[in-house]
Amino acid sequence: MSEFQMTRSTTIAAPPEVILAELVDFRRWQGWSPWEDLDPDLNREFTGADSGVGAHYAWSGNRKAGQGSMEITSVTPSEVALDLNFLKPIKANNKIRFTLTPDGDATKVDWTMSGSNDTLASKLFAKVMPVDKLVGKDFDKGLAQLKALAEGAAAPAY
Repeated sequence: MSEFQMTRSTTIAAPPEVILAELVDFRRWQGWSPWEDLDPDLNREFTGADSGVGAHYAWSGNRKAGQGSMEITSVTPSEVALDLNFLKPIKANNKIRFTLTPDGDATKVDWTMSGSNDTLASKLFAKVMPVDKLVGKDFDKGLAQLKALAEGAAAPAY
């Protein structure tokens, strides 16, 4: 079995609780997720808890957006973990972890995806298109959008 793990990081000028609020509510992901704009007609279904553990989000869209679901499995003040399951274009079951580490007046955010390439097709695909090359830029884009959103929310009102 071939395991993989990829992490992208950024530092956001906002306290962890502001960032955590964006991560634990899938409805808020539309404001920062790099994949939300891949299909203007994306079908979204939110079930389970409104936010936090047990919140479930399923999507189905065009070829670029694919089809899959996510469920939040753990939330602490410093970490959000979820299961990510793709149905299309390729079946995959991955783990996502967001780790929030206070850094002075800011927060370091690590976005990690891990999983395994346990089928012949996924092993071959991973040789041609490693996970980092496949979604690394998307994670960077998502973190930049999350940073802009959270820093805007944390800005003092004058």
